[in-house]
Amino acid sequence: MHPLDDLDRRLIGALRADGRTPVTTLAHDLGVTRATVNSRLQRLLDSGTVLGFSVRVREERDPDSIRAIALIEVEGRSTDRAISQLRGFPEVRALHTTNGDWDLVAEIRTDTLSNFDRLLGQIRSVEGVVNSETSLLLSSTLS
Repeated sequence: MHPLDDLDRRLIGALRADGRTPVTTLAHDLGVTRATVNSRLQRLLDSGTVLGFSVRVREERDPDSIRAIALIEVEGRSTDRAISQLRGFPEVRALHTTNGDWDLVAEIRTDTLSNFDRLLGQIRSVEGVVNSETSLLLSSTLS
């Protein structure tokens, strides 16, 4: 895997801002050719650095979604197995390893409180999960 250089980081930043930006616009904005953007993007995809593209929805456009952060403690050497199982839940939007008292941080989104409750039960039943603490996200103070 190639280390990311400045152009890679600028390309990723531009795509994070708007993943639908045309290659010609990216090339112009980055000061490179379309062929360079295409080859860099293909390399980033092939290497697994860029996993794909998604839609970002303005939170107030989806006011009924339940969003939360779950802090998860995993016993012993069960972390890889727990990560594998947690990644299988579509409601888990992101999963991070961390330091301190908790081993994992999961970003969660469900459509109803009953589905949220069901998901928490599923997370707690994952083999190796010994403790969790979940905080609902109410409103964003940044826009």
